[in-house]
Amino acid sequence: MPAKPRILVVGSSNTDLVIVCDRLPNPGETVLGGEFQTFGGGKGANQAVAAARAGADVAFLGAHGADTFGTDAKARLQKEGINTDYFRCVQGAPSGVALILVDGVTRENLIAVAKSSNDAVDAAMVSAARPAFETASAVIAQLEIRDGAIEATARLCHQLGKPFILNPAPSRRLPKRIYESLHVIVVNEHEARDISGTVVSADPAFAKSNAGTADKSLGPREIREAIGALHTLGCKNVVVTLGAEGVMFSDGEKIESIAAPRVQPVDTTGAGDCFVGWLGVGLGESLSLHESVKRACLAASIAVTRAGAQAGMPYRHEVIAA
Repeated sequence: MPAKPRILVVGSSNTDLVIVCDRLPNPGETVLGGEFQTFGGGKGANQAVAAARAGADVAFLGAHGADTFGTDAKARLQKEGINTDYFRCVQGAPSGVALILVDGVTRENLIAVAKSSNDAVDAAMVSAARPAFETASAVIAQLEIRDGAIEATARLCHQLGKPFILNPAPSRRLPKRIYESLHVIVVNEHEARDISGTVVSADPAFAKSNAGTADKSLGPREIREAIGALHTLGCKNVVVTLGAEGVMFSDGEKIESIAAPRVQPVDTTGAGDCFVGWLGVGLGESLSLHESVKRACLAASIAVTRAGAQAGMPYRHEVIAA
């Protein structure tokens, strides 16, 4: 293994309260009899665990409340060997909690995240963590924290010449200067559509294959259009994750695709976070975008065969051996 890259993750931490149902309920409907489980979650913490298990030296910048959820979340990260010096306890706000329903048949999920201490992550916290930025091989962030923290992260990465990998989830538009500061933007097809403004009006073959469904997924041509639009916003490298269909990505010169390994999914929660964490480690090891994406896709395919976002993250030896 090459020298351990240093990965700094700036983001959210949640406790996932999960119910596995026979099927997902419709609005206003109650579904009984689901199995209840509790897992560590939050996109930032998930990506930190993924990066640590990928073999990186990881630091996590975030916030938690003065409650049991918070102390347990911190202990989970420390157990993974993650530096929590910048995982601050804030008073007056509860630790992050996510309510997750998982379809017992399709393994698809619905997720709602409560207002929490994640909102306390701000520009001041980012500035205080400058030493961690200075030693980082790459920096990863998501959008379960406030825009001010994201802007401060982008600005500091730019000043220090650090590769900034942004997973803009949940999706929302950001100032163009942030997109221009990114080394890589990682989106799923829905985030790609929302941010790029791509309209779902797919080519006839794709529309026919999805006739009669409620799916609003992008077709191959639309994904390419979304990638082009994200480049126009200023994104240098664009990666679009497509779930079971794999990944499409571009360095601005050419668009490539990698198919996902075929697996039997158990829980798709955290699969995207697994991908992002492994991608960051690959880039931190100076692998090419293609090789980093390929390995991240393999890691995510393993993660979906296991329950729990953080608990299901694969270890480096598992991915290398697959």
